[in-house]
Amino acid sequence: MIRIKSDEEILAMKKSGAVVASVFEAIAPLMKPGVSTGDIDRVAHEVIVGAGAIPSFLGYGGSGVVPFPAATCISIDDEVVHGIPSDDRFLEDGMVVSVDVGAYLDGFHSDAARTYIIGNVPPRVRELVEVTEESFWKGLEKARPGNRIGDISAAVQQHCESHGFGVIRVLTGHGVGRELHESPNLPNFGRKGRGLRLQAGMTLALEPMVTLGSYNVVMTSNDWTFVTVDGQPSSHYENTFAITDEGPVVLTLRP
Repeated sequence: MIRIKSDEEILAMKKSGAVVASVFEAIAPLMKPGVSTGDIDRVAHEVIVGAGAIPSFLGYGGSGVVPFPAATCISIDDEVVHGIPSDDRFLEDGMVVSVDVGAYLDGFHSDAARTYIIGNVPPRVRELVEVTEESFWKGLEKARPGNRIGDISAAVQQHCESHGFGVIRVLTGHGVGRELHESPNLPNFGRKGRGLRLQAGMTLALEPMVTLGSYNVVMTSNDWTFVTVDGQPSSHYENTFAITDEGPVVLTLRP
């Protein structure tokens, strides 16, 4: 079931989105060699709780799934998503690090991710990170009432593949609101004119996950973290947004 949000509900989601945005502001100075992913997660947790919100990811997991143990997913190099923070893992020069954050406030979730370059990386890796973010905005341009899910998906895919990068198939964006993951799924690949028709009041998380090599991924033994099959680095960029009659409104950015 697609949950259409009222103007008041979208405003509430904008407040949880502001908490997510404040996390990225707080952790940006920590994205340097020598900092542990555990330290980054603790700062993010403190920001979320300090704002009166609840970390959306902490304890997340359905029946048969080990609950996620942290407030953030921190994924490094060939880890695509759902990397688990640790006090034993430190950032190093040349790493590509994605941080995925969710916050639950006043009955609504917001969800976003950013990828950071640590020190010096090859030009092609820097291009990967830049193109991944660009592809989000290409997709967002199509997020208007009357268009279809496939219009967003095709725009993301075309931009990434035109630069020679792989677009992951088995992981997608999603609806978001009272639940962290709601219908519909929002793939990063597809065909224009296909899929669900978009309506004002939909709230979605678009999250391109893009690789330097193959788009195939595998789950690691911790039952959470996905990695690229060829060990090539990946990049991840995400925002929660609302579809309105005036166009899409991103909810996880500072005003």
